[in-house]
Amino acid sequence: MDYIPNPLIIPVGLIIGVLVAAPVGPVNILCIQRAIERGFWGGVAAGLGAVLGDGLIALSASLGVGAISGAIRNHRTIIQIAGGLALIAFGIKLFITKPRLVVATDEPGRAASLKDFIWDIPQTFFFTITNPGAVLGLFAIFGGVSTFVEVDGYIDSLVMVAAIMCGSLGWWIFLSNMIGRVRHRITEARFKIINQASGMLLAAFGIVLIAEMVLKGRFA
Repeated sequence: MDYIPNPLIIPVGLIIGVLVAAPVGPVNILCIQRAIERGFWGGVAAGLGAVLGDGLIALSASLGVGAISGAIRNHRTIIQIAGGLALIAFGIKLFITKPRLVVATDEPGRAASLKDFIWDIPQTFFFTITNPGAVLGLFAIFGGVSTFVEVDGYIDSLVMVAAIMCGSLGWWIFLSNMIGRVRHRITEARFKIINQASGMLLAAFGIVLIAEMVLKGRFA
């Protein structure tokens, strides 16, 4: 019997991808900062880490890997504290680092490209998968939507995951492109303020993650 895909899977997956990526959070802040500092490809590189993280989470949800969501619940304290500490450390580093707008690579006559910022990908990937709320939220969204659009079988699930990743990637490309168009208007003094504000926000997110564990009595 020939496979007939559900026509709603791709558009719904694209919408989920955008909705997962768009809310303001640590990854959005980092992507915006990277796009201002390094241009379009810097923002895309930061966004790719989030895309891969969202894809891994969605794939786990689509395959019904309940052990992953269970492990996140059981080890939420350690995961959330690790993510919180990483955000605080990165925020402090960003706050004190001297701002530098990247126009090109060190090689004369060659514009910066994605491979020049490849090491930003694991950073945002780590921040994405160590956010237990986002992970469990995507599991819940995928579970509800997959029932609504009748995702049946592994092929449908994989198509949905691919659509979610494409939607997320589309958002990061759009955001990086918009910022890349205006970054040349930002002076070094203003960029320093942006870096400091971004650093404080990232650190604040980290403090909130750790404080949540304390307030819920996770250390009791």
